Amino acid sequence: MTITLAIDTSTSRTCVAVIEGSEILWSGFQDGATAHGPALPALVQAGIKGFTIDEIVVGMGPGPFTGLRVGIAFAQSFALAREIPVRGVCSLDAIAAQINESDFIVTVDARRKEVYWARYINGVRQGEPAVNFPADVAGSPIFADLFPDLLALVQLPGNITEPMYLRRPDAVATADRK
Repeated sequence: MTITLAIDTSTSRTCVAVIEGSEILWSGFQDGATAHGPALPALVQAGIKGFTIDEIVVGMGPGPFTGLRVGIAFAQSFALAREIPVRGVCSLDAIAAQINESDFIVTVDARRKEVYWARYINGVRQGEPAVNFPADVAGSPIFADLFPDLLALVQLPGNITEPMYLRRPDAVATADRK
């Protein structure tokens, strides 16, 4: 059976799990929107002891640039060094998998008083995720401040190859400033 390392850094929580089939063999997390860099290697090192990792599944967002970059770069580097596959999945889909409603919206903090969000009908995402002010997101029950379910992340289909950045970066090259 395949042993998967699951990683998500799309929210304010750094989440890591070692999963075999539908069983979580180890999981850990650390809260802190700016703690992904130091937290991720420590969690992975603690979690993989005694396991041979066969693949990695990583949350591709949407999420803040730095958090996503830490998780995705770590997953890709880990996979490359071990010559194992890495697969990306929408983090909002892994949150939605926890909700038992027929029509709902999942939101996560996007900072700058905004939220990343997506609508789901019968567990299927409708369209692409978006970023808006919370007052602009309405129409269905809203589930906020949840974190990705890493077992769901591993079991979800998909192979997203690019991070889901939904807005322009804060840093802008001098030549591009107006």
